[in-house]
Amino acid sequence: MAIHIVNHPLVQHKLTIMRKKETSTCEFRELLKEIGMLMGYEVTRDFPLKEIDIETPVCKTTAKMIAGRKVVVVPILRAGLGMVDGLLTLIPSARVGHIGMYRDETTHEPVFYYYKMPAGRERLVILTDPMLATGGSACDAIRRLKADGYKNIRMMCLVAAPEGVKRLQTEHPDVDIYTASLDQCLNENAYIVPGLGDCGDRIFGTK
Repeated sequence: MAIHIVNHPLVQHKLTIMRKKETSTCEFRELLKEIGMLMGYEVTRDFPLKEIDIETPVCKTTAKMIAGRKVVVVPILRAGLGMVDGLLTLIPSARVGHIGMYRDETTHEPVFYYYKMPAGRERLVILTDPMLATGGSACDAIRRLKADGYKNIRMMCLVAAPEGVKRLQTEHPDVDIYTASLDQCLNENAYIVPGLGDCGDRIFGTK
């Protein structure tokens, strides 16, 4: 498994604006959509191509098209929804699944309150969650996807903490991580430092 840092200048510029505490909900949401699309270029970089015969207005030629790769974008509710539109702009034919969960306060086990996936276990799953903090939610979601028969899974997040990356690498070494930034650490409240706060609240204006 590899971690891919998407350090394109446009991604880094937009991420810096998102980190600022004065950035509005509207601007934060739009920037997340844009970064989702830009990061999608890296997540899909290795898609296989096939050659087909076409005719341009000038002549006949052989050109390249994606060779039948089927994709499902799966946000972890609720913050993961913020990255979906950008990916769908890039891959409009992609299906969308949803995973919603919370952790039981007594057992500390994940409780899935919503799980809905399209048909086709052979699809590439792009799992989205802007924050990879402790890695707990991501690992639980991946475990559920694997139990359901999905084998090709990639994790896409906006910022990641070393603690979350280490846990994901340990529990799911076959899952590649794509992130715009590997931040410093987690604080005592399990927030990513420097991070950008509670991404769900900033997307939906609930705080």
